Amino acid sequence: QVQLVESGGGLVQAGGSLRLSCAASGHRFSIYTMGWFRQAPGKEREFVASISGSGSNTYYTDVVLGRFTISRNNAENTVYLQMNSLKPEDTAVYYCARKGSIGWAVTRDKADYVYWGKGTQVTVSS
Repeated sequence: QVQLVESGGGLVQAGGSLRLSCAASGHRFSIYTMGWFRQAPGKEREFVASISGSGSNTYYTDVVLGRFTISRNNAENTVYLQMNSLKPEDTAVYYCARKGSIGWAVTRDKADYVYWGKGTQVTVSS
């Protein structure tokens, strides 16, 4: 049974940093692309970043490029999202997700991701 558990969210001032973690279990972690998505109140869930199984390929949405970094530790079955220079508009619930298919492709389409965590709240104050 695949499980994804996010942690590391919280309240931070604008310009600050947070590091989110997602602990995975129940599957062969290293062969799947993982992604981070976020959902702000009243908005649809949107793509943030994804990383291939080996960690060699990454993909970011434009609004976080240069501020956020996705990484993974396959020995610890964990994927991370380092968030720097946070802005109030980054406030959202952040979700970790795993692609349904094996492969190196990094994608942004929610439909490609089959397993989801319950999310962790990130609040950035101005």
